[in-house]
Amino acid sequence: MVNKAITLLLALVMGVALTSCEDIELDRPAAGRSDFEYLRSKGEIIVGYTVFAPMNYTDDNGNFTGFDTELSLLVAERLGIAVVFAEIDRDLTASKLASGTIDAVWDVTITEDNRQNTELTVPYLKNAQVVVMRSDAEYNDIESLIGRTVSVGAGSAGEKLMIESEMPGDIALIQKDDQIACLVEVASGSSDAAVLDLALINALIGHGTDFASLAIKDTLAEEFFGVAFRPGSDVAKKVSAIFAELTAEGIMEELADKYSLVLA
Repeated sequence: MVNKAITLLLALVMGVALTSCEDIELDRPAAGRSDFEYLRSKGEIIVGYTVFAPMNYTDDNGNFTGFDTELSLLVAERLGIAVVFAEIDRDLTASKLASGTIDAVWDVTITEDNRQNTELTVPYLKNAQVVVMRSDAEYNDIESLIGRTVSVGAGSAGEKLMIESEMPGDIALIQKDDQIACLVEVASGSSDAAVLDLALINALIGHGTDFASLAIKDTLAEEFFGVAFRPGSDVAKKVSAIFAELTAEGIMEELADKYSLVLA
């Protein structure tokens, strides 16, 4: 039954609607009606995303797919509405939700700041900042990085963590444009280690991958992802309930296994 649902979903992904925020005509929620009533009235939910495998990306066959892509389609089907995916600047998530440019953003880190500025679902995925090194490299704990070069994604949670770590010695941080570039740095020997998102790199390293020589050496900080809606939106509770249904049916676990992710 689960396999049938996933297969059906993959067929739906082939025809998924993609757009950009600039192409969206604003239709803001009217006062006096719930956010869910607003979405039902327009017949669709606009999901803001950034290209971030394995969450939302285009595969080798040119299909827009990913864990969040598939999950969004399943959730929308149970809400009785269609999905439009709009690529966004993550830094503008709260303002775009409030303005009605988009209706939801998946894989938003659950923090107090995000709780205050958006309406969040229950956590659905677990993420972590992890230390990645060559599998044969010596590592005991985070202090093993003192005196070494460490690649981080510019503006990433990993970079923030290392800057705020107050290590008792110097670590040379190397900023890269994205976290894949950090893996290249470590694999080539240009960096000794990298601090990266588990959700991104878990399926990219180790046996059978392009980065077979790399391994996760440590977990530094755990965090959880939820789905963000406009402040006060009643859709967040409905989506949380759907997550519970999909978990009970085994669909969440199968999707997570497919993309090498860890459920919350």
